[in-house]
This record gives sequence, C-alpha cells and structure tokens, in this order.
Amino acid sequence: MTTEIVNGVRLRRSRDGELPVVVQVSGEAALFSRPELKVERVTYPVMTPSAAVGVLESIYWKPEFRYEIVAIEVLKPIRMFTIRRNETIDVAPLSAAIRGTRRVDTVAYRDQRNAVCLRDVAYRIHAHLIPAPHADKPAAAYRDQLRRRVRRGACFQRPYLGTREFAAEFGWPDETERQHSLTEDIGIMLHSIHRDVGKSRMEWFAARIEGGVLYVPPRGMELALPDEVN
Repeated sequence: MTTEIVNGVRLRRSRDGELPVVVQVSGEAALFSRPELKVERVTYPVMTPSAAVGVLESIYWKPEFRYEIVAIEVLKPIRMFTIRRNETIDVAPLSAAIRGTRRVDTVAYRDQRNAVCLRDVAYRIHAHLIPAPHADKPAAAYRDQLRRRVRRGACFQRPYLGTREFAAEFGWPDETERQHSLTEDIGIMLHSIHRDVGKSRMEWFAARIEGGVLYVPPRGMELALPDEVN
C-alpha cells in the first residue's frame, strides 16, 4: 500500500487506492484507560484506535465492513484532571459477556475509584472502511454513506470518548484547526479486538505520537484472549 502526505499527515491509501475518510471529534473530557493500571484508571494522552472505532461505529455500522484506523491527530494540548467515579468490582467472564448470559449487579458491587482523565479534547480520525467477503457493495458506497451521515450529524447512538460519561461531538473535519506539536512514546496500546468463531484475540502495538499524530499500523502483535476474565 502506498502512502501520501496530506496536510502534514502521512496517510496510507486503501487497497483500491483511496485516501482514508476523516471525522473530527471533540469533547469536554475523555478517558482512554491504560490496561496495565488495574486499580486506578489512568488515561493515555491520546485517543486509542479501539476508541476511534467505537466512535465511528456509533455514527455508521454495518456487518458488511469494518474500520481500519490509519492515524489520529491530536488537535489540542494535553490537559489532565482527576475525578472519583462509581464502578463495579463484579466483572462478568468474557465468554458470558459475549453471549449475553450474565448480568452485572452494579448496585450491590459498587466501588469508587480515582480516574486521571483528559480535559477539553479534539481529534481527527483517519480510517479506511474494509469490506467483508460477504459485502454486496464496494468500499466507496460505504465511505459515501459515512460522509453523508457525518455531514447530517446522524448517529445510531451518541458517541463517547472512552467512557459513556464523556459524550463526543462529531462533524466534518475543520482543516483550520492544526494538530498539537507533540512527540512522545506512550507505550503499548490496544490495536484491535477480533472475535472469530470459537476464538477471540487481541492485537497490540508500540504507540508513538509524532508531531501531534498517532500513526496506527495495519496490523498489531497478536495475543490470545483468555476464556475467562476474573
């Protein structure tokens, strides 16, 4: 796949030679939790690819395609704050959660925890729409439908930034808003979760912000998910 510099961002083209679609999102706060910190929630300094996929799927989703995140531009300076949040200490096993056979009693198992969050955030998400083998339309048709929904402000459910308390605004990209000049290694980050028949797996990558842009590789390092999460 070839790459091209667009407005200072290095973007790889899709298999059919198209540049990624772009959606701009913003919000008053965000929490993209680091997985290595279990007790207290501490955010990454940037939106994760899995959170970006969640935002896009809230706007437009079909089983005929999936989103492949190419790059995430950080548009505002990194500012953090701490809050206490109500969470639950009762966690359903992953296999039961996927099947929908186990409910969590959030009242009986409520717990308060500190969370280090981001304040006043804005990002531009660059993503490809990859058709599934059973798709009945070309990728261009799904891209156009996503763009139309973004222009209208249509969504299936309100997008959020890492956690449902932090709702996101979305819209057409504002090219006058430039990315924040930040370069930093931010450690291992979740790339994607794949739920195949009979098997679930995660992919990870070494994340780095370069000049205010988080570049996401097409594939990550694969790790198998356990059947049960205690």
